Amino acid sequence: MTESEFLALAETTLGNIERALENAADGADLDIECSRAGNVLEIELIDSGAKIIVNSQAPMQEIWVAARSGGFHYKRVDNRWIDTRGSEELFAALGRLVGEQAGCVIQLDPA
Repeated sequence: MTESEFLALAETTLGNIERALENAADGADLDIECSRAGNVLEIELIDSGAKIIVNSQAPMQEIWVAARSGGFHYKRVDNRWIDTRGSEELFAALGRLVGEQAGCVIQLDPA
């Protein structure tokens, strides 16, 4: 994948994450604030003050996630973002991480 293809895909992915979080927050009655600065998406859970940072790393062609439980790297495999140290998919992981920090179950739809 070229760098420009990666950047376009990463931009689309960050936008999809924002939309998925908005939908999940509405369904779970959570107050989640998303803010973007370039290739960085900051997810803040307003009630707890917890934050999760998602950003694209063009040189590595990865999406990185930083949460209370640690840092995670996701690489594109078969049209999905997969954890480089395991097999968890990005949207499933973000649902789990947001749920852990919010104290509820969240499922994110990547579409």
